[in-house]
Parts: sequence; C-alpha cells; structure tokens
Amino acid sequence: MSDPSLLRERLENVLEALERIPRRFADIRSADDFSQSEEGYDRLDAICMILIAVGEAFKQIDRKTEGKLLARYPEVEWSGVKGVRDVIAHGYFDIDAEEVFGICRTDIPVLIATVRKIIEELP
Repeated sequence: MSDPSLLRERLENVLEALERIPRRFADIRSADDFSQSEEGYDRLDAICMILIAVGEAFKQIDRKTEGKLLARYPEVEWSGVKGVRDVIAHGYFDIDAEEVFGICRTDIPVLIATVRKIIEELP
C-alpha cells in the first residue's frame, strides 16, 4: 500500500478482528466443543469468518507492499495465514474443527502480538 495511513488503517482493522477471536474462543476447551451445541457452531462460524477476512487482508497487504512488509516479521508463517482463508472459503463444509482449535490456541496470540508490533513500527 503506497499510502502509509491506508496501511495503518487496514492493519488496525485486522487487529480489531483478530482480537475478537479470543472472546469467541473463550469457552472452547476442545475441538469437540465446537460441535456440541448451536452456540459452539456459531462460535466456529464466527471464528472462520474472521480467519477468512484476515487472510484476505494479508494477501492484499502483501501484494501492495510487494512482499516487503510481512517478510520483516518471520515469527508468523504468513503463507499459512493467507492460505487458511482459501481452505475455509473453498472447503467450508469440510472445515477441520481440530485445525481451527489449534489456530485459535497457538497461532492467534502470536499473530495479534505481531500485528501490534507492525503497527507500532510503521512510520
């Protein structure tokens, strides 16, 4: 993104979305919790929609910064962040709740911290 203010705004939107995931995930203790009730399914659906939006946003950010911005933050596997969007969007009825559970438990905290760091380090 050639306009730094647009990049900052996009990253702040992404961060806001990512910060909703821990709230949606708060009462989930295992992947099975997603399929034990309608509320569990609602939480899974909400988390997946956020993951789709975040993945798409990072695809656009990476393209518009010519791959230079995300490359400075190797603590995140960016290809996975961008790729999960495609997996969910194109295989929605085959979503692996175990995979989403693992993403929420392990990857989201690192991603949130990294996005905060990126925003702080923007000019």
